[in-house]
Amino acid sequence: MGVYLSTPKTEKFSEDGENIKVRYGLSSMQGWRATMEDAHAAFPDLDGSTSFFGVYDGHGGKVVAKFCAKFLHQQVLKSEAYSAGDLSTALQKSFFRMDEMMRGQRGWRELAILGDKINKFTGMIEGLIWSPRSGYGNGHEDDWAFEEGPHSDFSGPTSGCTACVAVIKGNQLLVANAGDSRCVISRKGQAYNLSRDHKPELDAEKERIIRAGGFIHAGRVNGSLNLARAIGDMEFKQNKFLPAEKQIVTANPDINTVELCDDDDFLVLACDGIWDCMSSQQLVDFIHEQLSRETKLSAVCERVMDRCLAPSTAGGEGCDNMTMILVQFKKPMQPNVRASTDVEPSPSEANDSKPEPEPEQTESS
Repeated sequence: MGVYLSTPKTEKFSEDGENIKVRYGLSSMQGWRATMEDAHAAFPDLDGSTSFFGVYDGHGGKVVAKFCAKFLHQQVLKSEAYSAGDLSTALQKSFFRMDEMMRGQRGWRELAILGDKINKFTGMIEGLIWSPRSGYGNGHEDDWAFEEGPHSDFSGPTSGCTACVAVIKGNQLLVANAGDSRCVISRKGQAYNLSRDHKPELDAEKERIIRAGGFIHAGRVNGSLNLARAIGDMEFKQNKFLPAEKQIVTANPDINTVELCDDDDFLVLACDGIWDCMSSQQLVDFIHEQLSRETKLSAVCERVMDRCLAPSTAGGEGCDNMTMILVQFKKPMQPNVRASTDVEPSPSEANDSKPEPEPEQTESS
């Protein structure tokens, strides 16, 4: 449920940018929540040929979402698989890498910094007078060498976050998702879901949870977490006899690959604070309506949030943090045949808030 404020914080952080292939706008708003736990990343020029966009919805704290926003795209870019042109493997490894990097002394220190536990006057981590052996801020953060210190046995954060990212390279679009943030593309005005909401009651998720020694109670993993996949949440990843992808909760992302074409209008990445209030098709329709009279994409995102914000906390929906990235494709694009993949995007029905990324439609839940 979370703790709510007496009045919502409606101030928004917004941003716009573009390159020769895309325009983007984004916005985030704390809303009724007592704290802001969302984070995002937008790099239209991750390198000379690649754009990267991601939303990270934190739970139990903000630090894991902020950690992913700072480091996940860096790990994609430096991956050997990325250099070899295997974007799917680069994305999967980068999701798992977040969990690895948050362990140990270096992970603890980075999370402490992102959690604002660094004394701004002394530069030291609050509650601990300690100087790392490997110099901090030496320009080699991605080397991530093992670091000795009083938290060398740190097993990682108990908080976590969802991660939904979109990578555009040429006319290829890859979407990687773990959790219930969602990516949707508008193709000739039709909403197509490019990600799956990883809820514990899904058969594949339930099977993995139980096999790993967990259980589901009241729709929550071990009666606690209402997600089946997430980065962080290390208390659910303690089975030493199982690989990372088979833990009770896993960071293993679903990855969907499509070829972009001239029929594609825009792409939306948003946390569940948006999807709790609007279905995929409803949001696509609303955006098309707004684009007929508004050219600034961040302003469109802001209007979505104003529409979703609840008048009170009585109902629950519309009370969450909200983050949304809108990416508009510049026309014309070279026509392409859709890439052959095992998973293809699916049109979402107007009232389906938890659609699956197969051609067949799932029942609303």
